[in-house]
Amino acid sequence: MLVADDQSMVRAGFRMLLAGEEDIEVVAEASTGLEAVDKAARFRPTVVLMDIRMPELDGLQATRRILAADRAARILILTTFDLDEYVYEGLSAGASGFVLKDDPPEQLIAAIRTVAAGDALLSPAITKRVISRFARIARPEPPKGFDELTAREREILRLIASGLSNAEIAQELYISDTTVKTHVTHILQKLNLRDRV
Repeated sequence: MLVADDQSMVRAGFRMLLAGEEDIEVVAEASTGLEAVDKAARFRPTVVLMDIRMPELDGLQATRRILAADRAARILILTTFDLDEYVYEGLSAGASGFVLKDDPPEQLIAAIRTVAAGDALLSPAITKRVISRFARIARPEPPKGFDELTAREREILRLIASGLSNAEIAQELYISDTTVKTHVTHILQKLNLRDRV
């Protein structure tokens, strides 16, 4: 993974935090947005942990450039509690997840693993605010391909939109996790979506 943050102490803290994790290796660090774009291209990390506020190029612009060069890149953005507007912009830019800088260390490590596995994730505090905001927005037209979804896929899509994990959906519908994953894969394909965010 690549750790991109303009503060050397923060980068060192993340490196120390992740050093004890056998399945996570920090392959590079970046102190600016431009450096993050360069090192993402050079090292091709599975996950980029990207600070939202970076010199030269902010985290959102860096995210757009990294994803333009490599659609498989997974960007996990670090934000602070008062930056809601960046969350919506980041989702539009293609970020795979958002975590708060003051989230507990074990939550951050779990988020990195989740994003590395190809899933998307929002810190619980952010999820509540995103759901609240989108609940107030007028309902848009259904996406292309929505009519192709089966009744079960629509039901699962509704539960995904409610913020449920695959395990929670499986429990709710009395089906296996594997069956949920299969339905989620079909939903993403039919709607031409990159991930569940």
